[in-house]
Amino acid sequence: MIDRFESHIQAMQMLSRAQEVTADNLANLQTPGFKGSRFIQELATEMENGVPVDRPAGRTTVQMTQGVLESTGNPLDLGIDGEGFFVIDQDGQRLLTRDGRFHLNPDGELVDGRGGKVVGTDGPVQIPEVFHGLEESGRAGILEIAADGTLRIDDEIQGRLQLARVEDPSSLERQGRGYFRSDRANFEWENADGESRIHQGYVEKANVEPLQEMVAMMKTMQLFEAQQRALQSSDEMLGQANQSLGRF
Repeated sequence: MIDRFESHIQAMQMLSRAQEVTADNLANLQTPGFKGSRFIQELATEMENGVPVDRPAGRTTVQMTQGVLESTGNPLDLGIDGEGFFVIDQDGQRLLTRDGRFHLNPDGELVDGRGGKVVGTDGPVQIPEVFHGLEESGRAGILEIAADGTLRIDDEIQGRLQLARVEDPSSLERQGRGYFRSDRANFEWENADGESRIHQGYVEKANVEPLQEMVAMMKTMQLFEAQQRALQSSDEMLGQANQSLGRF
């Protein structure tokens, strides 16, 4: 009977975690580059007194489906079509992101909304002073970022953005604020796989489907309530057993 209580409680804990993941997905519907997560429920085998016992368990995985690319008209906004990630230098730590809303800091470095430096093949991407000089003189210098990340100013190559590819999405660890970290990321200077392409003037929308998330939330809630009722029934059965024993 006690084992039944423990099983119900563990199942409810797993369902609570699944609901948290769904709520996080819904909260980031409008976050550019956001990749939704899925909580996968499974059984973990543990040894108890030398006997294998299956207990409820679960793990969270990042869903790498492509989000819709939305045009912004801003030449510093970049969207990725494919499974690559932008590499960001945040205080010396290399992080990954799909959020390509970039701008220039006072030093002419390409940075994200949190001040992290966008990394290229030669280190942090820096726009040459000649480009700023063209703007100040009233001449419209043309900044182009090609699909392979090559950065040109008036047709002159100035560098190349670096992309990272993660073969195993389960290795991705959320670092908050749209960042990921992975020790298994492969950094590609050229898109040799021919899949990940950069689109200038676009940002990727979140890959979360609101209807799918709402259905998942309702299903999880129903399962949680079913476990609550089962736990209550077990409690009533235990109470009746105690009362019966008390008569002897």
